[in-house]
Amino acid sequence: MNEQKKTASGRGGSAATRQVQQQTGGDFVRGIFTELRRVTWPTRNEWVSATVLTLLLVIGIGFYTFLLDQGFGWLIQLLHLPNI
Repeated sequence: MNEQKKTASGRGGSAATRQVQQQTGGDFVRGIFTELRRVTWPTRNEWVSATVLTLLLVIGIGFYTFLLDQGFGWLIQLLHLPNI
């Protein structure tokens, strides 16, 4: 009955959870490399395309922000009244 209470309250854990908890550091690192081998890595052309797109977007957004800043600065100067 104690085991049922532990499992029902979420404290008992399953066999898979205990197995993961018993993993050593070496097993963990091997698991990482195993997962990395399963990854579908992008081709060189995909990397270049993504990099160029990112750079163009950063430059474009930077230029847009610069124009907004200049526009609002000009507007504030127009609205600023000198002290009388």
